[in-house]
Amino acid sequence: MPPLTLTEVKKDPEVETLVILGNEHLGAIGFTEHSHRHSNLVAKIGYNVLEHLGYERRAAELAAIAGYLHDIGNVVSRQDHGQTGALLAYRILTRLGMPGDEVATIAGAIGNHEEEYGQAVNNVGAALILADKSDVHRSRVRNRDISTFDIHDRVNYAVQHSFLRVDAGQKTITLELSIDLAISTPMEYFEIFLTRMMMCRRAAAFLDCHFGLVINDSRLL
Repeated sequence: MPPLTLTEVKKDPEVETLVILGNEHLGAIGFTEHSHRHSNLVAKIGYNVLEHLGYERRAAELAAIAGYLHDIGNVVSRQDHGQTGALLAYRILTRLGMPGDEVATIAGAIGNHEEEYGQAVNNVGAALILADKSDVHRSRVRNRDISTFDIHDRVNYAVQHSFLRVDAGQKTITLELSIDLAISTPMEYFEIFLTRMMMCRRAAAFLDCHFGLVINDSRLL
């Protein structure tokens, strides 16, 4: 059997249902967008991180699959959605015929992507963390009434552009953000995302890289 690909995973009806309903459930409790846009972007960034660093293409493909599936646990609950998602992904990928070692790698990555307790346990997991935490953008804000924004809405809405730059030669992974300072400030970004940035730093170190943060062309990390 040929290796399972992201394209095949995305075609699976169960996966499609979990992505759609997980996003709807988060919307019902006021969380930012976690739709196909987020899943596809995290998959793409995760793939690019490992590819740019020279890892084998199969490892990059596993990072893409993990990125696409990482939030399916939200269909059950936001609380511990990483661990729930890992169990769901384990069953789905096994059903689709993926070898046990690859299934275990992806499950470990998904189960460790939350800030509360997660950490990079393999290269796929490190790429997933960096990809997931770099998706900060105004398009993720569901609330369109700026007057009622909380700090999470405000910070996400202020981000006009985000890009995760990987430099294999310099061994650096840098999150570059453009923020509308009339809406939010870098200080507010750190107030709610400091734990994420520390997680990204550890994930980059797992890949033998240094993590950096640049906001409005000013290096903060």
